[in-house]
Amino acid sequence: MKKHKSLYIVLITLVATLGGLLFGYDTAVISGAEGSLQTYFADNLDLSSLVHGLTVSSALIGCIIGGLFSGYFSTKFGRKYSLILAALLFLFSAIGSAYPELLFFTAGEPSYALLVMFNIYRIIGGMGVGLASAVAPMYIGEIAPSHLRGRLVSLNQFAIIFGMLVVYFVNWGIARGQTMEWVNEVGWRFMFASEAIPAILFLLLLFTVPETPRYLVSQNKNDEAFNILSKIYDKTMAKATLYEINNSFDSKKGKLFSFGATVVVVGILLSVFQQFVGINVALYYAPRIFESMGAARDASMFQTIIMGLVNVIFTIIAILTVDKFGRKPLLIIGSIGMTVGMFGVAGLAFSNTIGIATLIFIIIYTASFMMSWGPIVWVLISEIFPNKIRGQAVAIAVAAQWAANYFISSTYPMMMEFSGGLTYGFYGVMSILSAIFVWKFVPETKGKSLEQLEMRLRRDQSEKSSAS
Repeated sequence: MKKHKSLYIVLITLVATLGGLLFGYDTAVISGAEGSLQTYFADNLDLSSLVHGLTVSSALIGCIIGGLFSGYFSTKFGRKYSLILAALLFLFSAIGSAYPELLFFTAGEPSYALLVMFNIYRIIGGMGVGLASAVAPMYIGEIAPSHLRGRLVSLNQFAIIFGMLVVYFVNWGIARGQTMEWVNEVGWRFMFASEAIPAILFLLLLFTVPETPRYLVSQNKNDEAFNILSKIYDKTMAKATLYEINNSFDSKKGKLFSFGATVVVVGILLSVFQQFVGINVALYYAPRIFESMGAARDASMFQTIIMGLVNVIFTIIAILTVDKFGRKPLLIIGSIGMTVGMFGVAGLAFSNTIGIATLIFIIIYTASFMMSWGPIVWVLISEIFPNKIRGQAVAIAVAAQWAANYFISSTYPMMMEFSGGLTYGFYGVMSILSAIFVWKFVPETKGKSLEQLEMRLRRDQSEKSSAS
């Protein structure tokens, strides 16, 4: 008998990764609607570029809230029911963002109050993203065997990128052949409403998957945990894994810094660097970047699809190599590629050279991110924290990630008004610093069980205490 039952694990993982798909869908749907929102709200109400940037990025406020509360929900109600809540938030946001006039306002009459209502619906969707972004990789990491964990958690990033690619096609399909007047009045509503379809599918499928064995052990439900482990491993391996999990919960109190501050700080900085390299600027504002290169509106959306396909291809490369080459080498290689891409774009911006070279450097940059910092950070965040603090530590790391995302995304329009070259140069410098950080501080986690990683962390803590 095989020591693990791959088909069962993969099917569970695929359901959980729908949370990642909705994460990608919700965050990227704004790229197609961003120009229309400027026309509908900012231009009609004479709002500044800063207010528009805050509107485009408003979902990220919800992401921060969802990330912060993910620890509470995942610990109190479990990983599975936290994902069910995220699905409901996605669904509600899709309907409300598409028709913010619902109940309180007149359709087609933009106002400051309507803008606030739109942002509230986007924040609700962001709360779903924040929850899913923390809990989906945690769920997969707690279900997966150690030798498949990197690959399976990376599938969540693939789902995020695939969700972005799907919505790029949806946005392009909605806008294709239509007048700009129609897109600005009606088309953007269809873009937001389309998210309801994957949200409903995610909600229904979540009722078919189990809770994670590690959460069940934390609730003293050992029999249920063993039943699930028996579906993943043979009985001998299931008993050994259950024993390891129980020992990890007995070893420490569940205070955040029970295992020292270093592991928490590393998790936070991984999250912050993932955003400070500027990836979401490329994702949220992609059509506008391509329009600045001289592309028409529908052509710019098509170029965004090309970028989305590149993202998918290089995420697959990460999935195939993360358990073979390890986490650290991929992160450092990715940082080098991102540095080349961003400094290339910065140099072209300084020289006022806009053209195909800009597209090439953006593709180099995004491809480098997608084969490294995109998926690998989520893998590491699901791995490095011990069982007893995982829920709260992941929540803090993910909240920090979304706070960094919000800062970078909302300041982009204002920074670009000051200097495009300096803006992209800043992201290039962050890419260099990210490589140095990984080289110096990030541990390699390839091939070890979550409990083995915890034992190593505890041993390092003990050695530091003895040395002091």
